[in-house]
Amino acid sequence: MQVTIALADDHSVVLDGLKALLAAEPDFKLVGEATDGQEVTPLCERVRPDVLLLDLMMPGLNGIEVTRLVKQRAPQTRVVILSMHSDVAYVVEALRNGAQGYVLKSAKGGELAEAIRQVVAGRRYLSPPLSEDSVASYEARAKSAPPDPYDTLTGREREVLHLVAEGKSNVEIGEKLSIGKRTVETHRASLMRKLGLRSQAEVIRFAVKRGIVSVE
Repeated sequence: MQVTIALADDHSVVLDGLKALLAAEPDFKLVGEATDGQEVTPLCERVRPDVLLLDLMMPGLNGIEVTRLVKQRAPQTRVVILSMHSDVAYVVEALRNGAQGYVLKSAKGGELAEAIRQVVAGRRYLSPPLSEDSVASYEARAKSAPPDPYDTLTGREREVLHLVAEGKSNVEIGEKLSIGKRTVETHRASLMRKLGLRSQAEVIRFAVKRGIVSVE
């Protein structure tokens, strides 16, 4: 059986490396690629890949939010997150939003192929040294933590948050999301109120701390 795969990463060198790895597997077929988080869900809706290999830190919309949207709009696509972050908090967030695999960018090529085959078979794959036990332990601790205000944001508010944290103006955000400037201002004010943030600098600090945007 041939496995169709879409790639999403904003670094051309990484994309080229992933393509080379996939080309070495005769049962893998590349059917699309994206370099901006906002492009990924429409791509998956259009080409319906079996697997999406998705960078955690994407411009436009981060990998966690992309995963959530892909699982809503292209539920047959299995998502494997590619990340440099081995912190179990990132792993849990990815799995909670619908990812079936989490592979560290330090992994060997054979491990990525194994992850793809595992998720296609309906199993979850975590890159060593990550483990199901560490995920379960983190989830148990998280249950006793106070509610997370971020969970109260709407999907659109999360998109606006990401773009604000990237330094985009209200006009630029409106153009990116195909909404009016006043609508952007409404979403921006709402998300800042829900998160208790008072300035763009605080929005950026929040987004970096949450792993929504990178400090690269």
